[in-house]
Amino acid sequence: MRRALALLLAAAFVLAGCSTGDDAVSRGTSFEFVSPGGKTDIFYEGADRQQVPDVSGEDLFDENKELSIRDYRGKVVVLNIWGQWCGPCRTEAPEMQRVQDQLGDKVQVLGIDVRDPDRSAPQDFMRNRQLTYPSIYDPAGRSLLRFSGYPRNVVPSTIIVDEQQRVAAVFLRDLLATDVIPVVNRLAAEGGQPPGTEQAGR
Repeated sequence: MRRALALLLAAAFVLAGCSTGDDAVSRGTSFEFVSPGGKTDIFYEGADRQQVPDVSGEDLFDENKELSIRDYRGKVVVLNIWGQWCGPCRTEAPEMQRVQDQLGDKVQVLGIDVRDPDRSAPQDFMRNRQLTYPSIYDPAGRSLLRFSGYPRNVVPSTIIVDEQQRVAAVFLRDLLATDVIPVVNRLAAEGGQPPGTEQAGR
C-alpha cells in the first residue's frame, strides 16, 4: 500500500512538471514552479520573488567558455528558452534582439538552446538572424532542472529576473519586444531597492 501511494505521488509530480499550464508559486528561498493551470503570463511582486537558481552551461559558440546567469548581476536578465527547430522561435528571436539593442544598458538577454543535438544548426540560426546576445548550449535541457517543476516541454518560454537575481516574471508563450520592454523598464526602475519595497503594478 505504501509503495503504491509513493508511486502515485511520484507520477503526480512528473505530470505537474510536464504541464503546459502556468500559474506559479514560490516556496522558501529557492524558486519553485508549480503549474495548476490557465495562465501564460505570471508576475511576482516584492516578497513573492525568490532567488533564481545558478543557471549555467557551455556557450553555444565556444564549448570551452562557460556562461552563467550570475555573470549578469545588477542587470535585468531575460532568460529565453528556444530551439532552432521551433517555429515560434523564428519570430521571437529577432524580438529578443530588439530588446537587447534598445535596452542594452538595463538588460541582458541570455538564451538557452534546447533539443538541438547538432550544434551547427542553432549556430546558423543565430548567424542568419544576426543575433548577438549569448546563448547556453543545452540540448538535454539540464539547466532547467534547477527550476523545480518548470515545464521544460514549453518552448519558447521566458523567465525574467530582476537586478537582485530574483524571478520577477515567467512567460509560457512566444513574445514580442513590446511584451518584454515594459517589464524590463519597470524592473530597472526599481533599482537597488531592498527586497519587499518594490512598487506593485505592471
